[in-house]
Amino acid sequence: MQIHVVKSKIHRVKVTGADLNYIGSITIDEALMEASNIFEGEKVSIVNLNNGERLETYAITGPRNSGEITLNGPAARKVHKGDIIIIIAYGILTCEEAKDFKPALVFPNEHDNSLK
Repeated sequence: MQIHVVKSKIHRVKVTGADLNYIGSITIDEALMEASNIFEGEKVSIVNLNNGERLETYAITGPRNSGEITLNGPAARKVHKGDIIIIIAYGILTCEEAKDFKPALVFPNEHDNSLK
């Protein structure tokens, strides 16, 4: 049997932008992606703490140490600049692999999205 487990999580980051006219995705500061082990093009879940919205999209790399967290395309309708979100990526593991697996959890500074 295989199960879905949390692979990566960026906990409580501030949305810096919402671009409805972009083709889709979420732009994430490269330093945050690296620290959380999220890859460009990887499917991610977004949970908006301000309004309860949940959505799925894919990650694209933003400028390193910019603090950028921008929801693009239709996802831009689900957030407002300044909202606090959680970004989660999942992996599929066997039950045996999951017993010892440790996810990459990142807790950035909520004010500027920098790594602490």
